Amino acid sequence: MTAQSDSDLTPNRYFDHKFNREAVKILPGEYFVTPRDMLIVTVLGSCVSVCLRDSTAGVGGMNHFMLPGGGKDAANPISGSARYGTFAMEVLINQLLKLGALRKRLQAKVFGGGAVIESMVTTNIGECNVDFALEYLRVEGISVIANDVLDIYPRKIYFFPKSGRVLMRKIKSIHNATIFDREVEYSRRIRTSSVEGGVELFS
Repeated sequence: MTAQSDSDLTPNRYFDHKFNREAVKILPGEYFVTPRDMLIVTVLGSCVSVCLRDSTAGVGGMNHFMLPGGGKDAANPISGSARYGTFAMEVLINQLLKLGALRKRLQAKVFGGGAVIESMVTTNIGECNVDFALEYLRVEGISVIANDVLDIYPRKIYFFPKSGRVLMRKIKSIHNATIFDREVEYSRRIRTSSVEGGVELFS
């Protein structure tokens, strides 16, 4: 998972004129955390994004991940496939804790998991991604205060970590294959790579 934080120089930074603020766009396998009044944007197909925020510390972040395999065991937190989702969640939480968040104060909003790629529908990748994310948050005691998941449409997510506000738009008309191409390539990449190391969490 590509590490991105507020101090990183990333090619996905831009100024969003509609919302009049600095923004960063994250792609599959990436995350971003910040204490600033920024905007984090992503587009989801079968992948899932978890928006996490500590309102007291005023910090928040979002990840964008997919489990590399389907089937009934993929959402099991101890399965091989779930190592990727676990890593995506742990690294996001760990970076927020470094910015002053407390685990007990974290709240989550979950999005994505749409059945938008035909080759992934039969393996229920989107559903497994959603099941994993919700189960992980339940086990960790992190409350989910909003979610919009499954269905057949891609979603564009705008997360304002300072306030916790999320705007979501379902994309019901796709004019190019960018979303699908990114997720298929990401799926191929994580199937042929390994999760290196671990993440030490602290509270």
